[in-house]
Parts: sequence; structure tokens; C-alpha cells
Amino acid sequence: MVTVVVVINILISLILLYVAWRVRRLKRRLTRIANIFIAAERSSHAVLYTAPQAFYTSLGNINNLRHKDQPARLQIQRLRQIFSLVALGQQVWQSNFLSFRAKLVKKRK
Repeated sequence: MVTVVVVINILISLILLYVAWRVRRLKRRLTRIANIFIAAERSSHAVLYTAPQAFYTSLGNINNLRHKDQPARLQIQRLRQIFSLVALGQQVWQSNFLSFRAKLVKKRK
């Protein structure tokens, strides 16, 4: 009877020793994974820490360019209006010239 109890205790001890060994391996693996995540977080933090400031700086630069670009836009708009007026005048002149020429040709005949 004592032998059976000792054998059962030894089996239980071996099983628990195996479980402890597996838990220790799992702990090491989880520690390595946690260290990888910590390193990734540190490097991404180092990169992204200055991102908001760079974003606001570039946004300010874009606004400055828009304000500097506004007079050029107005000049382009005025040139477009001038060219459209010139094109309209050319069309009116051509239509009047063609009708005047047609009248002259009819009078000669």
C-alpha cells in the first residue's frame, strides 16, 4: 500500500515538474514577445513623436503659400478675362467684317 502511494506521489511530482517546466518555457517566450513589443513601441514613438509638430508646421507653410499665391491667381483670372474679351471682340469683328464684305459683293453685282 505504501508503495502504491509513493508511486502515485512520484507520478504526480513528475507531472507537476513537467507542467512547471512548460510554464517556465511559456514565461520566457512571453517575456521575449513583450520585449519585442516594447522595442517596437519605443521606435514608433520616437518616429511619431514629432509628427504633430511637423504636420502643423507644414500646414502653416501651405497656408503661407496660398496667401503668397493669391495675387498670381488674381492676375491669371484677369488675363483669362482679357483673353475671353479679345476672343469675343475677334468673333464680333469677324462676323461684322464678313457681313460687310458680303454686302459689298452683292452691291458690285
